[in-house]
Amino acid sequence: MALFTITTKRKKICNGVQIEPGMSVQVVSPFNNPVTVNGGQAVEDAFIRMFGISLKKANALNMSELDVKKQ
Repeated sequence: MALFTITTKRKKICNGVQIEPGMSVQVVSPFNNPVTVNGGQAVEDAFIRMFGISLKKANALNMSELDVKKQ
């Protein structure tokens, strides 16, 4: 299993959700990219836990909005 750091790239306000650049969470996953596996549910859960925001609601749970780095 690997540790990934997922960081938002830019400011976005959509559907009442505000995302700032640099918001970051860490996710442990056995896959190569936790954003593209299982609909990104592990990343969604981590952002809800850390910041109380839903990336799915903000239409930001995709690779164009997020930067993924393997630790």
